[in-house]
Amino acid sequence: MKTRLVAFAALVFFGLNLSPAWAGKLEQIKKDGLRVCLEPAYMPFEITNKRGEIVGFDPDLAELMAQDLGAAKLELVSTAWDGIIPALITNKCDIIMSGMTITAERAKTVDFSEPYMLVGQTVLLRKELAGKVKSYKDLDNKKYKIASKLGTTGEIAAKKHIPKAQYFSYETEAEGVMETVNGRVDAFVYDSPYNLVANVQRGEGRLVFLDEPFTTEPIGWAIAQGDPEFLKAINGFLVKIKKDGAYVKLHQKWFKNTDWLQDVQ
Repeated sequence: MKTRLVAFAALVFFGLNLSPAWAGKLEQIKKDGLRVCLEPAYMPFEITNKRGEIVGFDPDLAELMAQDLGAAKLELVSTAWDGIIPALITNKCDIIMSGMTITAERAKTVDFSEPYMLVGQTVLLRKELAGKVKSYKDLDNKKYKIASKLGTTGEIAAKKHIPKAQYFSYETEAEGVMETVNGRVDAFVYDSPYNLVANVQRGEGRLVFLDEPFTTEPIGWAIAQGDPEFLKAINGFLVKIKKDGAYVKLHQKWFKNTDWLQDVQ
């Protein structure tokens, strides 16, 4: 019996002192701050204003999250999209809050929160095709040139649902939109929130917005794998802001009006 008690005591001791690395993540955030990776080019989720500050729906949510977690400070880490998951994995940041679609492929390398929004792919069409193209299905012809952003679900959807069209990828959303405005491609396929704003900002009178989404995609926050306490905390934060009205307030600010466009680059 004594031997068993000693063994049990040792197990408790080592269990308390040799806890997994993730056990200290929330304490680290309280001490050093919350580091958030995002790419500030995805309106209205994140964008750079005229003063060079990163603003948008996700930065506002990040500020609330930092407060909720008791973080010492908030650091927004501007990160290129093609390197954003590697940045998380190599501990350049604690979380990705950048309008990222939850996919099975990405979930192989990161853990996702519960979805905080649903979006879908839509089409910005050059105005000369108004009336000729009434939905994404009409673009499924080799005579049409379509585009999206490299490495996004817009690119995946374009290739999957409009396979016969000629496909072109661009490094940024803005480039794809302007190529459509200038008539070098016939349509830009991308997430509905971005296309809505881009049409107001750059395409009004020059583009046709086919605003009926033809996919449904859950958007979530991504963290490094194997951190259940951190995941539980951010999911709890999401529940909290949806209950107390903070989420609705920010959604109204960024998705229901475009006043903020006057302050962006």
